[in-house]
Amino acid sequence: MKKSSRKNKQKKTPKRVLRLPDLDYAKAAVLNTLGSPASKRAYEFAIDDFVTWYCSEPRLAFSKAVVVRYRLYLESCGLAPATINLRLAAVRRIAYEAADTGLLSPELAASIQRVKGAKKIGVRLGNWLTADQSLRLLQAPEAQTVIGKRDRAILAVLLGCGLRRAEVAKLQVRDVQQREEHWAVVDLIGKDRHIRTVPIPDWVKASLDVWTEAAMIVDGRLFRCVSRTGSVWGDGITEKVIWHTVKKYAAIVGIRQLAPHDCRRTCARLCHSAGGELEQIQFLLGHVSVETTERYLGCKQRLRHAVNDKIGLEPKVPAGPVCSWPISDGRGSDQAARLN
Repeated sequence: MKKSSRKNKQKKTPKRVLRLPDLDYAKAAVLNTLGSPASKRAYEFAIDDFVTWYCSEPRLAFSKAVVVRYRLYLESCGLAPATINLRLAAVRRIAYEAADTGLLSPELAASIQRVKGAKKIGVRLGNWLTADQSLRLLQAPEAQTVIGKRDRAILAVLLGCGLRRAEVAKLQVRDVQQREEHWAVVDLIGKDRHIRTVPIPDWVKASLDVWTEAAMIVDGRLFRCVSRTGSVWGDGITEKVIWHTVKKYAAIVGIRQLAPHDCRRTCARLCHSAGGELEQIQFLLGHVSVETTERYLGCKQRLRHAVNDKIGLEPKVPAGPVCSWPISDGRGSDQAARLN
């Protein structure tokens, strides 16, 4: 009797090979734990890429060796370390959710969690605008047209408030309120559903008022689509509209490779140059870690007054008129000129 009861109580061993239905179930479990739409989009793309690679040829097991092999595959594709680490994070999340639902053994999930990511050597240099470049960018749109008033307001919010382009696209009229006798974007829901309040400078509020009066907007989304004839239509704009707006006017003023996020970095650096405290800039941008704010400021490396600009090897420019050296014709004419 004891033997039969033991046989009936035998536990099912977790799987070592995950089939396509198991991967789809783990993928759905991973996406349900994410709150940000951008995170869901990035993880879904990373998981689909791994599933395509995993199902391309038969694998014996979903193990640490397979994940390491996938990392080598990503490195052979020439992807950046940050992209590789994002893909590996999605794979680790699949292993965690599969082990949590009983599809994978906890030992295998723990071994997959220990797979090291790609090493990130060096720091990428961001793109910042000077105050003069920012002014030229703000003055690039035509102030007489409706679309020019809208684009000026968009650039003012990007450079003056440091908002992300997704936050600018979803900005509502009711979000702009007065707090402590100062205009601000109140209770803004940003990345990863973090809530913050962003102060609005007076010149940014003036640009917003010019746009809302021209478009007769009193409720709903703050920024709307504008046709070629100048008529306002629709109930909002997308992030791509903001992207093309920044690219358009950056090309007009002669600034190459400028993205909307570079305006956010510029706002942080200009605030720091004006004497703003690092903690207040962190509140303005909505960063959880102050290290992220420091990267936005570019505190680690300065290129405008670089350390190797004046090291004593620079050619000395004479104060008087530039001297002209005598040219010898090979027959001693230069020597005769010196004797005379």
